Amino acid sequence: MIFMTDLEITKTVKTKPILEVAEKLGLSMEDLILYGQDKAKIIKEAREQKGKLILVTAMSPTPFGEGKTTVSIGLADAFQKLEKNVCLSLREPSLGPVFGMKGGATGGGYSQIVPMEDINLHFTGDFHAITTCNNLISAAIYNHIYHGNELKIQKIVHQSCLDINDRSLRNITVSVRDHLYPTSFQITSASSIMALFCLAKDREDLRNRLKRMIVAYDVHNQAITVKDLHLDGSLMVLLKDAFYPNLVQTLEGTPALVHGGPFANIAHGCSSVIATKAALSFADYCITEAGFGADLGAEKFCNIVCPSAQLAPSTVVFVVTIRALKYHGNGDLSLGLSNIEAHLDHLSNYQVPIIVAINQFTEDKEEEINLVKSFVEEKGLSCEISTAYKDGGSGALCLAEKVLHEMQEENQFVSLYKNKMSLEEKMLCLAEKVYHAKEIQYSDQAKNMLKELENTPFSSYPICVSKTQYSISSDPKKLGYPKDNVLYVKEIHLESGAGFVSFLLGDIYTMPGLPKHPNYEKIDWIDGQIIGLS
Repeated sequence: MIFMTDLEITKTVKTKPILEVAEKLGLSMEDLILYGQDKAKIIKEAREQKGKLILVTAMSPTPFGEGKTTVSIGLADAFQKLEKNVCLSLREPSLGPVFGMKGGATGGGYSQIVPMEDINLHFTGDFHAITTCNNLISAAIYNHIYHGNELKIQKIVHQSCLDINDRSLRNITVSVRDHLYPTSFQITSASSIMALFCLAKDREDLRNRLKRMIVAYDVHNQAITVKDLHLDGSLMVLLKDAFYPNLVQTLEGTPALVHGGPFANIAHGCSSVIATKAALSFADYCITEAGFGADLGAEKFCNIVCPSAQLAPSTVVFVVTIRALKYHGNGDLSLGLSNIEAHLDHLSNYQVPIIVAINQFTEDKEEEINLVKSFVEEKGLSCEISTAYKDGGSGALCLAEKVLHEMQEENQFVSLYKNKMSLEEKMLCLAEKVYHAKEIQYSDQAKNMLKELENTPFSSYPICVSKTQYSISSDPKKLGYPKDNVLYVKEIHLESGAGFVSFLLGDIYTMPGLPKHPNYEKIDWIDGQIIGLS
């Protein structure tokens, strides 16, 4: 058997012209801005929702991911084979992981979105526009200080960003008129603009979120916003094309909207609201994915995105792998099953039907798969295998049929907490129902920030937890189903534009570093072809 890389597989498949893909969603040339023959931006505004929403999430991953995107794409292709009008809504990949450790985010094998190279690299320029917006704000702040500091800026809370992992930018100092300002860079996927961009419901909402972004404080500790710097107009200009959702396709020609890319271990980890609503408007079914394990992306989708955008999933597909289960059981599959249990305990709170999908690898043994299926079915849930990686949509047909069946059940979706609860009460709710912690400890910075936010409109904001993706707890070494663990809230940051409050747990960085042997060592341009991209 000849092994082909994901990139090589994409070269063997003849894709459809993007206009033909658009027609499946009822779109014509007048509704699009074309970027060549294989990608476009949708300029037609979404109508009222007609489709049902399917959320794909997963167990706690290994460092190489467990294939949520592959399963999501395969599931959409299976829906299309069943003659269902379906559209994917996925995040754009960040260059950080592409050149770092995890690789790209366009699926794998015969379950991919294309053009794979473009999507994983510069695509339509959305990330660059968002990066530029963040950095224009930083430039405006320091320029204002240089030219007299009329607003009397004393403390700067806005951070510049870069879409590359670079730990050297975590702590830097800027000098303006002999005054030193400590600051740092974030990766673009963790930036303030990325978060609010993906949560904005329309352009008016986008402008309002930009205006209210707090970027600094004056000598009287009064907030200074983007509006105070007269920046919102320029930011809107930079984002004017980026805000249109991007239309591409799977290897089997299924429509896919790929838009926005917040990290789930740092930000809220979901595709843009405007893309998801467009998919729900133009198709009968929208399949979307929330990053990392259910304790991160799915939790934030259900408690931040859904209440804000008035969305509700009809079904949750929970992806597991034999590889990850062994990882969480220190080599023992039976012990690793506890990680499934932990996430299912959490997901059951939302009162939405759950289907467990085993993303099958070639080395998985039949007895291992049967053990997982028995464990899940004993809990009263359905469990299906996906072989979409090697079989495309055909490998997810049974999963698709099960999802369609489960969506007929009554759905009483609820979030975990109410806005009227205090921030501490919300965090306690998450600690108990998601992270299974017995205690929460706050640093002095976190305690002071809670006090500052108390009795302000910001106390009604939802919480966006930043923590390790490798454990349900805040300690990456606690695998499986850690119970009675202690959560340490190191920092709390207000994201006024996005409309949430970030709680940073343990040693989490908003600017990742590169591994010892990064992916960029394998990537090259040879004889007019990209190689090594994964």
